[in-house]
Amino acid sequence: MRSWVSGLAAWTLAAPAPAGAPAPARPVAASLYSGRWWDIAHTPNSRQRDCHAPTSDFTGGSGATFSIVQTCHKGSANGPAEVFRARGRIVAGSANARFRIAFLGGLISQEYWILDHAPDGRWAIMATPGGHYVWLLSRVPALEAATRAVALRRISALGYDVGRLEPR
Repeated sequence: MRSWVSGLAAWTLAAPAPAGAPAPARPVAASLYSGRWWDIAHTPNSRQRDCHAPTSDFTGGSGATFSIVQTCHKGSANGPAEVFRARGRIVAGSANARFRIAFLGGLISQEYWILDHAPDGRWAIMATPGGHYVWLLSRVPALEAATRAVALRRISALGYDVGRLEPR
C-alpha cells in the first residue's frame, strides 16, 4: 500500500457517487494549507485501514499551490511510518474552500472540500465532493472533549452519520 491518501483517492474515484457533500459553509484562510493537521476521525475507507496517528504536513500554502507529506503509522501510533508526497492546488473561485490533490505524479487527481472549520482554525471538516468520505482534522493530536463534541455535532448537521466515524 503506497499511502492511505493515494489509495483513498483511487477508491473514491471508483465508487458510485451519492447525492453529494454539502457546499462549503464559508471561506477558508490560505493558512489552512500550511502546517500540520492530525486526522481525528474519518469515515472508513480501505486505504486507512490499520493506519494510526495519521498526519498531513502542508507547505507552501501562501499561494494557490502547496505540497503535502502524509504519514501513516502501521499497526500502532509507533509502528512503521508510511509516507506519501502529493501536490495540491486551491480551486479558483472557491474562496480557498476547495482544493485538488494530484497523487502519483499526477496520475490520480481528487478534489476535496473544507465544509467547515473552527473560527480559531483549531479544527476543520474535510470531505470528498461526492459525499462518500468525511474527515475531522485538528491542529493538535487530540481535541479536548468539548471541542470534539462541537465538531462532531457540526459533522452530523452536515448530514454525515457520526456513528460511522473511525476515531484515530
